[in-house]
Amino acid sequence: MPNSTAISPLTLKRMSALIAENSISSILPEYDQSNEGVINLLASWCNDLGFDVSIMPIDDQPGKFNLLATYGQGSGGLVLSGHTDTVPCNPEKWTSDPFTLTERDGKLYGLGTCDMKGFFALALEAIEQVKHQTFHQPLMILATADEECSMSGARALSKQTGPNGRYAVVGEPSSLRPVRMHKGIIMDSIRVTGRSGHSSNPALGINAMDAVHDVMGELKALRLDLAERYQDAHFAVQTPTLNLGCIHGGDNPNRICGSCELAYDLRALPGMSNDDLREEIRRRMNPIAAQNQVELSFEQLFSGVEPFAESEHSELIKEAERLTGATSVAVNYATEAPFLQSLGMETVVLGPGNIDQAHQIDEYLALDQIEPCVNIVRNLIERFCLTKQD
Repeated sequence: MPNSTAISPLTLKRMSALIAENSISSILPEYDQSNEGVINLLASWCNDLGFDVSIMPIDDQPGKFNLLATYGQGSGGLVLSGHTDTVPCNPEKWTSDPFTLTERDGKLYGLGTCDMKGFFALALEAIEQVKHQTFHQPLMILATADEECSMSGARALSKQTGPNGRYAVVGEPSSLRPVRMHKGIIMDSIRVTGRSGHSSNPALGINAMDAVHDVMGELKALRLDLAERYQDAHFAVQTPTLNLGCIHGGDNPNRICGSCELAYDLRALPGMSNDDLREEIRRRMNPIAAQNQVELSFEQLFSGVEPFAESEHSELIKEAERLTGATSVAVNYATEAPFLQSLGMETVVLGPGNIDQAHQIDEYLALDQIEPCVNIVRNLIERFCLTKQD
């Protein structure tokens, strides 16, 4: 156990316990783990603090749970939100055990310290500092499952009893700078089915790989079209991006390729719609299928995340900027923010740690982020839960 004086012993104990729980989520079953251990820890601590705690299983996801803990009564209030899962890791490449919180060189190392179990421990410390005051609006802690691979926990909120807050903070690592915009994500594939045959006579088959060549060309044309039609100077990459990520097809050089699949990643700007983009892609691909006499099928590799934008005039954004002394920014990575915003809450992404540490070997949370984070969260609670709202 680290002995740092920059963080309270109780918070260290909580963070250590969270890191020790393996809650890896992955599309590969051999790596995927339940998040129940993390949920149970948070539920126990929230119960001890007087929260009303609800644990919600995720439909069709055995071993996966959301948690919603509420302190105080009434409508409105503040939601402190985060995901309980981590990405897979390579323990043999870490300097220390990724499931043991380890302090060295002014940093706390461990899988999830930055992304993003550490946020829960620091939020609870902030709550400890204000729990005896009078709450005029409720405070909620939301903990979700499987953000790293499917966002099934955030999606389930629309089908279960979700938080009824007015403001939401997603504690993803943002170096304690408020984030009010991010791009969306689509990860889809197009499968082309032709007819295999002996390569010595092209007339014996229909080459799916030839057709995929045309599919790739049309996606590249779409990429240029989108870049001309949509720009947003708030982003470092100011246009939508479309990446051709992987391709699989055929089984032998002397056999006409009967089937080929192309997977791609499309990241849309705020104001764009994932559904509209998918429909445009289908529309542009239909002539290719007819011209090449092939069948096309489309698959969503995961359901996607919509682009996110909160108004710069939002009360929450202005308060976050005041507390951090930083202007809100736009980022290229995606979060659960649009799911919370869709529930009617003003939403900001704001948490400790640098996003560059996320998904990395020797992930860490710098100790100099801890006290500022606790202060910011405490002040947000005071502003949106302890102060009477109009």
